[in-house]
Amino acid sequence: MSKYKTSRRARRKSSRKFGKGGNREYKSDVFSMLLEDKKNALEVYNALNHSGYTDPEAVEIITTDHGISLSIRNDASFLIDRHINYYEHQASFNPNMPLRCLIYYVNDIQNNVKYTKEDLYGHKRIPLPTPNFVVFYNGMENRPEKEVMKLSDSFCHRTDEPNVDVVCTAYNINPGYNPELIKDSDVLYGYSVFVDKVRKNLATKELSVAIKFAIDECIAEDIQKDFFITRRDEVEKVTKLDFTFETREKMIHRDAKAEGRDEAIEELQPQIDALKEDNNALREENHLLNDENARLRKALAEAGLSAD
Repeated sequence: MSKYKTSRRARRKSSRKFGKGGNREYKSDVFSMLLEDKKNALEVYNALNHSGYTDPEAVEIITTDHGISLSIRNDASFLIDRHINYYEHQASFNPNMPLRCLIYYVNDIQNNVKYTKEDLYGHKRIPLPTPNFVVFYNGMENRPEKEVMKLSDSFCHRTDEPNVDVVCTAYNINPGYNPELIKDSDVLYGYSVFVDKVRKNLATKELSVAIKFAIDECIAEDIQKDFFITRRDEVEKVTKLDFTFETREKMIHRDAKAEGRDEAIEELQPQIDALKEDNNALREENHLLNDENARLRKALAEAGLSAD
């Protein structure tokens, strides 16, 4: 078990390098909301790496604008001990994650080099943070407990020694999978349990009610209790968006296959893409409203007034 030690000066320097961008690309779902908390991000990092870092202030949350598109963005990224970590939650398996991860990393490094005014043509080697790419999968499709995806698997011409490669590891966090990892992280456990409760409640309840019941159950069972109490309204909104989009996308694929026309899936892809854009636009609007709400609460608190 190692313990991370860093000076405040080093942390400020790290923040200046990688914390410059705004947070509008920060995807607003329950997973990313949980990882906005440095303590939670550090806990997940320790669980994955079997480490023992204890100082949440060693974590720098990275919310830079990747400048690709609203449909390509990661849930949470943060810097610790010169390791830059990209964590993403997915309910649908995506074999293109290594490519997406490459884009994330290259854009962040490019922005960092510009911000620090490093000389790419100089004699001094520019140190780069070591990247770690992780996906937490909790979809309905049966997937292995752990999957390792490589960028080189997508190359048109396979080679045993690719000049460039990216490795992304996907962990299945559905109930019954990766018990050791889940046991070591209350955050992953709480998130997994919450999603599972929503899905089970959907068997007998309308979506909004299923979400409310899942939150009530988590609070009663002391599962991320403080989080669900303080951010209940946000959780209800974003979870409804997630499940509504997931259901509509599945229905499009199901209807196409039921008609025996596999090519229909390709024909319907524009509709699927449009749904994704609508979903991301709603997330963005919700995130801006949350930011405005936070600013109002802060102003009221400074004025000695209550928002309740």
